[in-house]
Amino acid sequence: MAFDIESFHEQAVQTPSHESVDEMRSLLVDTLDGENADPTVDDAGNVLATHESDREGPHIVLNTHIDTVPPHVPYERDGEVVRGRGSCDAGGPLAALLSAFFAVEPKRGTLTLAITPDEETDSTGAAHLRDTLSADGYIVGEPTDLDVCTAAKGRFDGTVTITGTSAHAAEPASGQNAVRAAGPIMQAMETYDEQAGPGEHEQLGYPTVTPTMIEGGEVKNQVPAECVITFDRRSVPPETADGFRAGLEEHLYQWLPKGMDLRVAFSERETPFFEAFDTDSGDRLVQTLADSSGGDVRPFGAATEASYFAADAPTVVFGPGVLADDEGAVAHSDREYVRLPDVHAAADAVTETLDAFLR
Repeated sequence: MAFDIESFHEQAVQTPSHESVDEMRSLLVDTLDGENADPTVDDAGNVLATHESDREGPHIVLNTHIDTVPPHVPYERDGEVVRGRGSCDAGGPLAALLSAFFAVEPKRGTLTLAITPDEETDSTGAAHLRDTLSADGYIVGEPTDLDVCTAAKGRFDGTVTITGTSAHAAEPASGQNAVRAAGPIMQAMETYDEQAGPGEHEQLGYPTVTPTMIEGGEVKNQVPAECVITFDRRSVPPETADGFRAGLEEHLYQWLPKGMDLRVAFSERETPFFEAFDTDSGDRLVQTLADSSGGDVRPFGAATEASYFAADAPTVVFGPGVLADDEGAVAHSDREYVRLPDVHAAADAVTETLDAFLR
């Protein structure tokens, strides 16, 4: 039975997957079963299916995710436009990748579909794939407006903890005020990239480190002994998470008042943070997909599980829909939508690309 891309997309958008992906995963598995694709679900909840030829050739992986952010937004169709949660992030890319997967039977090499369950939260599925899957190229489905995205900033978050000495507020000189020290420390955070950061990246520009929350003190009449600044880091290659943490801590110590202490730590997370990545824009996978889609080659505007795969092989982010348009946010917003002709166009571009590598 021929795969109906619009019917599947409608079912996907109608299926809530913001609290649990069980129903959406069942829809995906049933769809793959219906096309005799022999799907499996691994220990991390990833849905996997493979087409393998008898001839040696490249291994290409198609990846996206089935979870969405809350709340669920009901399906609505207006002509060629579909609205609803997951319509573009990432039901549209998923429908396109499925269509391409069903359309291509490799004459050489291997084609794997690998769909993760928790991209919007902890990415345990993608972290598991990073450790168990190896390929020669990855196409990661996200809303890129049919552009081929070859780079993305990394994302780390954590805390700067300043430690001083408590004292009675009537005798402030007898203590060391951790909250007062937060001022120069936050100023130092502003100068980190200029003085010690990785510099400007050709595609991604400059990294950023942004203080986002601050907490300190216990009672109104006591010099606070501790202050915690929470930060968000958007990194660029070649910076790593460990390198940034150590570099920021060393830089901030120079601004710390004498006799006080400071520690930089990452937030607790079950899986590794997304590192920044970039794929050579001249790579064959990039050029073939760009020629097929007619889209631009550019960076992606958000952190993505593509980060986990890019260390293994050339990786591109591609799909129908947009993160934002002239009116504002689209993905993750109440007005999320995708244009069905773009879903079909994405499927055609990926199919043509796979043909070039596997037939």
